[in-house]
Amino acid sequence: MNEVVETLRKIEEKYKLFQQQQFTFIRALERTREEAHDMIRPVSSIVQVQCYKDHHCHNSTDRRILNMFVSLCNELRCLCQRMETVHAGDSVTNGLLEKCKVLLNDSNDLTALRATYPHVVVNHLSMEEAKHRYGGVVSVLPIVLDSMRDWVTHSKLKVLYIVSPGCARCKKQTPTSQTAPEALTSNNNENTVKLQEKDFKKFLAANQHPKKKKAPWRPPGKHP
Repeated sequence: MNEVVETLRKIEEKYKLFQQQQFTFIRALERTREEAHDMIRPVSSIVQVQCYKDHHCHNSTDRRILNMFVSLCNELRCLCQRMETVHAGDSVTNGLLEKCKVLLNDSNDLTALRATYPHVVVNHLSMEEAKHRYGGVVSVLPIVLDSMRDWVTHSKLKVLYIVSPGCARCKKQTPTSQTAPEALTSNNNENTVKLQEKDFKKFLAANQHPKKKKAPWRPPGKHP
C-alpha cells in the first residue's frame, strides 16, 4: 500500500507541472490537428493525441507536452494494475478501479467527460474549446486522479476496520483482567472478617466466667 501511495504522489506532482502548461498543451493540439487536417471533430481519445504526436508533430515543444500527457496516462494505467494486486478489493474499490481503467482506455470516447469543481481545467478553455474540442481530454487526468485518491482512502479505512475489532476485543478483555484481582481481594477480605468473628467467639467462650448462682433467701438468724 505504501508503494502505491508513493507512486500516486509522484504522478500527482507530474500532473501539477502538466496542469501549469495547459495552454501549451491546447496550442500543441491546435497545431497538430491543423497539420492532420482534422479540425472538425473534437479530441476525444488518448490514442488520438498519441496519433497527433507520432505523425503530425513537427515542433519539439509540442512533442514534449503531448508526450507528457500520454506518459501520464500510461503511468496511471500501470498504477491501476498495481492497485489490483495490492488490495483484494470490495464493491467500492473495484468500482473505482473499473472507472479508471475505462477512462484510461486508449480508444475510450472522452467527448462528454467534464471535470467539475474544485477542478478548473475546463474553465481555462474558451466556451468553444470546452464544448466542442478539448473539454474531455483535459478532464480525464484530474477525474482519474480523484478516483485513485478515493481508492486509497477507502482501502485504508477498510484495513483499519478489519484491525479494529481485534483491538476492541482486547479492550473488552482488559477490564476483566483488571477487576479479577479486585474480586479476589474482596472475597479474601470477607473470609478474613468471618474468621475473625469465629476467633472472637472462641475467645469469649474460653475466657468468659460462668455466672455464680444466687443462694436462696433465708430469714436472719442461725441456720444449721
